[in-house]
Amino acid sequence: MICNNCPRKCNIDRSKNTGVCGVGELPRLAKASLHKWEEPVISSSVGSATIFFSGCNLKCCYCQNYKISHEHFGKYITYERLAEIFREMEEKGASNINLVSPSHYTHAIKQALDIYRPHIPVVYNSSGYDSIEALEELKGYVDIFLVDFKYFDPELSKRLSKAPDYPEVAKKAILKMRELVPAEEYGEDGMLKKGVIIRHLVLPNHTDDSIAILDWIKDNVNNPLVSLMSQYTPMYKAVMHPDIDRRLKPIEYKVVEEH
Repeated sequence: MICNNCPRKCNIDRSKNTGVCGVGELPRLAKASLHKWEEPVISSSVGSATIFFSGCNLKCCYCQNYKISHEHFGKYITYERLAEIFREMEEKGASNINLVSPSHYTHAIKQALDIYRPHIPVVYNSSGYDSIEALEELKGYVDIFLVDFKYFDPELSKRLSKAPDYPEVAKKAILKMRELVPAEEYGEDGMLKKGVIIRHLVLPNHTDDSIAILDWIKDNVNNPLVSLMSQYTPMYKAVMHPDIDRRLKPIEYKVVEEH
């Protein structure tokens, strides 16, 4: 498989080698479990079936899941086994199938969903560093896009995630996601069945960047749900960046929330 799944466009054969994401062609999973603490509108009392893919196409220096994303913790499974996991999570009563860090495994996700399509929503839980071509390939496969918009400033993105093109890529990806799922749909239980949720984690010392992101969303995206997160914790290599080597102050979050 010559891989150009994501904006990195490594153009390598992942059956023999690895690109920026650091993982091979077959799906490599770190964890699959019911998680009750995603956004309430997708969690329910049972939980969202979070399926964590190993590796990542971003290199965030403060990654909370760095053992999975950077150190590639997990094991390889077949496409058939991935489909079985979808079925098993559905049978446990999960509110949805939540694909975490899926951008480098869109080929595997599509193959597994062709084997078994759950009767519950499929959530594409990504960093926003997604290619338009890959998203188009997933048309009809994904019900809910749960997408990060991490940075507005390309220099900040370059320094913290080694992706100076991230802001422009994320903008295009979010607009494509809104095109693929034009409006929100809810079940009788109040759970989201279709839609787009844009997540943003407020970083210490960078409230101006957060405000720029919110302004862009307001001006460009038709009526999205926005999840504004305050739980930043300095982990992994955050100590190498003095501006983010501390927790977020309540006043910083309040400034962004009020805006």
